[in-house]
Amino acid sequence: MLIKRAEISHATEINELLTQVLNIHHEGRPDIFKSDTKKYTDSELIDIIKDDTRPIFVALDDNGTVLGYAFCIFIQHLNNNILTDIKTLYIDDLCVREGFRGQHIGKELYNYVLDFAKKEGCYNVTLNVWALNESAKAFYEGLGMKPQKFGMETIL
Repeated sequence: MLIKRAEISHATEINELLTQVLNIHHEGRPDIFKSDTKKYTDSELIDIIKDDTRPIFVALDDNGTVLGYAFCIFIQHLNNNILTDIKTLYIDDLCVREGFRGQHIGKELYNYVLDFAKKEGCYNVTLNVWALNESAKAFYEGLGMKPQKFGMETIL
């Protein structure tokens, strides 16, 4: 398996995986997440792939098939009144293709992101997990991640 920055040629397969993630969220919270749609338009996804401040990493098999991805975003609050100037790499989305889960692809993607963040001088790596996604929460806790903050809601 090879992990590297995503290229425009990976966009179609990335979109397939984005749909898999959307379906998990829609099944858990249909009041929030739409079904049968795309997270990004094709042009938005291509723009993100080209954007060095929003790197996407893909895990490829020997045939070049995208087995998983990690969408990342650099965040830094310079000269903020209350936050320090630390540089964070935020994992916006991480997915492993259905049928390939449980083979440590997600763990390898995560470790690749950690190494990348260290090389880029980041202080930490963060992400959000929807409460409905217990398997993702358990996966990240198994990698040693700890809660940083909680989002809460009241449905009216």
